[in-house]
Amino acid sequence: MKKISKMNQDHTDPLPQIDELDEKILRLITKNARIPFLEVARECGVSGAAIHQRVQRLLNLGVVSGSEFIVNPSKLGYNTCAYMGLFLDKAKYHTQVVEALKKIPEVVECHYTTGSYAIFIKIQTKTNNHLKRIIDEELQEIDGLARTETFISLEMEFKRQVPIK
Repeated sequence: MKKISKMNQDHTDPLPQIDELDEKILRLITKNARIPFLEVARECGVSGAAIHQRVQRLLNLGVVSGSEFIVNPSKLGYNTCAYMGLFLDKAKYHTQVVEALKKIPEVVECHYTTGSYAIFIKIQTKTNNHLKRIIDEELQEIDGLARTETFISLEMEFKRQVPIK
C-alpha cells in the first residue's frame, strides 16, 4: 500500500496520509458526488462500511468538504461572467474591501493575490449593463478601492478539479 505524505506549502504541518484506496475513492466521488457508497465499494472491492469510514475520515481531515449541486448561471439568466482585478488605495484596506465585496451577491469568488492586483474577483451578472451598474453603483463606492480592471469571459472552455494521483 503506497502512502503519500508531503509537507503543506507552509512546511509546518504534514499533509494527511492518503493511500491508493483513498485516491480511488476521491476520483469516483469527485466525478459524481451523488454516487452511492455501495457502487464506490464495488468499484474499489471493499465493503460499503469501509467506504463510509474512508469518506468520513477524508471529510474530517479536510481533504474533501461536503458535496454540492452546481448551478448553471446562464439557466438563471446570468449571462455575463467577468473577472476583475482590484487595486487598493493602501494595503491596509484589504479586509474592509473584502467585507464590502461579501455584501455583493454577484461577486462569486474573491482571491487575495500577488502581482498587479491586490484582489481578484469573479462576478456573474445578467447583462453587460448589469455589470456596469455593479461597477458604478457598488464597487466604486467601496472605501479603499482605488480602481478596477475588468475582463469579460466570452466562454468557459473547461473547469476541473485538481488531479488525484
